Amino acid sequence: MNIGQWIAKRADLHPDKTAIIFRDEHISYRELNERSNLAANALLAGGVRNGDRVAALLLNCPEFIEVYFACSKIGAIFVPLNFRLTATELEYQMRDSSPRFLFFSGALSEVVRSLSGLLEGEEVGYVGVGEWRLEDGRPYSDFVAGAVAVEPQSAAEFEYPQVIMYTSGTTGNPKGALLSHRKTFWNTFNAELFFDLRHNDVMLIPMPLFHSGGLNVGMVPTLYKGATAILYESFDPEKCCADIEKHKVTLFGGVPTMFNMILRGGYLDKYDLSSLRLLGAGGETVPLSLIKEYQKLGVPFIQLFGQTETSIICSLSEADSVRKAGSIGRPVFHVDVRIVNDQGEEVAPREVGEIILSGPTLMTGYWNKPEATEETIRDGWLHTGDLAYKDEDGFIYFADRRKDMFISGGENVYPSEVENFLSTHPKISEVAVIGVADDTWGQVGEAYIVPAEGQSISLEEIGDFCEGKLARYKIPKNVVLVEEMPRTASGKVKKHLLRHPRA
Repeated sequence: MNIGQWIAKRADLHPDKTAIIFRDEHISYRELNERSNLAANALLAGGVRNGDRVAALLLNCPEFIEVYFACSKIGAIFVPLNFRLTATELEYQMRDSSPRFLFFSGALSEVVRSLSGLLEGEEVGYVGVGEWRLEDGRPYSDFVAGAVAVEPQSAAEFEYPQVIMYTSGTTGNPKGALLSHRKTFWNTFNAELFFDLRHNDVMLIPMPLFHSGGLNVGMVPTLYKGATAILYESFDPEKCCADIEKHKVTLFGGVPTMFNMILRGGYLDKYDLSSLRLLGAGGETVPLSLIKEYQKLGVPFIQLFGQTETSIICSLSEADSVRKAGSIGRPVFHVDVRIVNDQGEEVAPREVGEIILSGPTLMTGYWNKPEATEETIRDGWLHTGDLAYKDEDGFIYFADRRKDMFISGGENVYPSEVENFLSTHPKISEVAVIGVADDTWGQVGEAYIVPAEGQSISLEEIGDFCEGKLARYKIPKNVVLVEEMPRTASGKVKKHLLRHPRA
């Protein structure tokens, strides 16, 4: 059974059960499957075949899920694109994946206009959801109008590629992680165990679906279980709390920034959140103080750690969130995790090594990047590049990120990408970017800059230079001017000397 057939099975078993709540619309499993079939048959009529790519530059909406399952049904590869990126950043991903169709939200019409002419094939494949204006394109309603809602003949098998999900680039260009139906199948089981998913659960999903957390950890497992998902176009802390009370939400998966905004907004005392039985946080380190505040409500607060290439890797229970504060937890059920030295030997407790993992949740490889795939997956083990250690009880703790990545508001930021761009500024001689703690976003970028001779540069100038060229979460929020960078004997910047505690 491929992933597309899941939704057909649920429509058969529980046709009238609400699958998705979006705004004021309740979509049943029958309706969701019929809509997915319409999209699938429209794609087939448009020439899409097994292995063709279909991209989605969509804000969270039901059409995102319809196209996702439609692609899974017919063997097409779904390519979710990050709508927070600039046109320049998106152009690379479009050229790399070469999709036959691009589904986009009307609010993103101007960005899509600049991507015109990048689709493969003769079919006019720009399909707009909501109000939009584009010379070459058509509304989603027109796209599916001529199709039939019958179940298309399945063209996808267990090991077939299902999704290309792009990771942030560490050297300027991102990599497309190729995820199979098999990978989604086993990751869904890990998520089901993590959330203790039940048929009568109501899951709040405010995270963007282009992220693994929103799609692979939240939405897909919820629908697999036959539960109900409340989907938001964007995160609104008060609306989340109001909907928890209104719809008796039982599960809420998000990033710590979201839970922090709810806490700071004073909404915990304003709404009845007693229906919640679990909060799940991932994407960045969760402050112990935040965990304790939510535990006062009697709601279990659990944490997960993962990456695009594998989805969930480790989880930390409510009891261990305090007892093992700072840990990313222990490996989830359907994955094998080791911490090894440079020789591939497992290290002793408290000794730092690299996290590597094996199991059925691994990606197939990087799209169009065989060398990067061979470097990352060796002898069946995926090398994460993250340095960590285990304690005597088997709990894993981060020591450092080998690639210096940091996470801001749930978004991965790779300093080298930002550094490469900033180095093109005529007033900058050298630049190094690190992540520093921030009360709102978890971490933000801080740029250490050696100005060009006779020059000075301000944070405002940096912001103006990056606007429209880098996604806003990548733009440094602090600038420190220095005379020189601390370096190793081989000339590498000693970033650990740039890091300093924040008040």
